Amino acid sequence: MNTTTEDKPLLLTNIHELVGRTIAVTDWVDIDQIQVNVFGEVSRWHKPGHCDPEHGRKGPYGGTLIHGFHMVSLLSHFVENAGLRPRDGAYSLNYGLDKVRVLQPVVIGDGVRIRSNVTLANVTEKTNGQRLIKTAHELEAQGVDGPVMYAEYLSYWYPRP
Repeated sequence: MNTTTEDKPLLLTNIHELVGRTIAVTDWVDIDQIQVNVFGEVSRWHKPGHCDPEHGRKGPYGGTLIHGFHMVSLLSHFVENAGLRPRDGAYSLNYGLDKVRVLQPVVIGDGVRIRSNVTLANVTEKTNGQRLIKTAHELEAQGVDGPVMYAEYLSYWYPRP
């Protein structure tokens, strides 16, 4: 993982200085058909285009596709993987999403690797040192030209006492 915040410690008290900067490129995450099938079961979206490799091979993409919401569900992992936990932060809560766009289908095939390019989009100061942090994620899939998803992820951070 490549993080651009290594030149200074990431703190809630200074995070606003990084707004507009790409702050990390995460490690690759391997996704295979078993994971897609499990996601289909738990999300109750076990559709042939995602979960039936035989159907997928005959379809327009030549294979099954990872669910768009599966990629969205990895945003918390990508923030954690990128080491984007402010040192003076006690914990954060998922505050939701702003803009989300699935830009290209991602074929599973024998497996696919995806990662996130993370930009600090905005920081909103709240009471008692709390911060609402918006990270913008451009997900890429290995072997696919251009981003496959764009999402703005909101985390509400509480400082250490």
